[in-house]
Amino acid sequence: MFTITKEFHFSASHQLHGLPPEHQCARLHGHNYIVVLELRGDALNEHGFVRDYLDLAAFKSHIDDELDHRHLNDVLGDDMVTAERLAKYFFDWARVRWPEVSAVRVSETPKTWAEYRP
Repeated sequence: MFTITKEFHFSASHQLHGLPPEHQCARLHGHNYIVVLELRGDALNEHGFVRDYLDLAAFKSHIDDELDHRHLNDVLGDDMVTAERLAKYFFDWARVRWPEVSAVRVSETPKTWAEYRP
């Protein structure tokens, strides 16, 4: 099994509604997100790739055009935009385009990561 990853960055705000008011994530706040796409394949294509990294430009464009410097609750229509839910959102978006996508990791802080892997 071959595995490749590519990392993407964006900044955005969100708020986790429904938490106790004293919880820091209940307040409007932002993060410098890191998103890692993982792709896997049993074999390499005719060029020796699982997938050409250049093919993933559409993912970066989606992040830049739709999510960067935006309020994620509004963009995604969700009151609980957690890192876990973002990982699933990105996985679903990418998997439709590239069947080799096997997992997505999302970081909100340098010490925290959430991953979606079916």
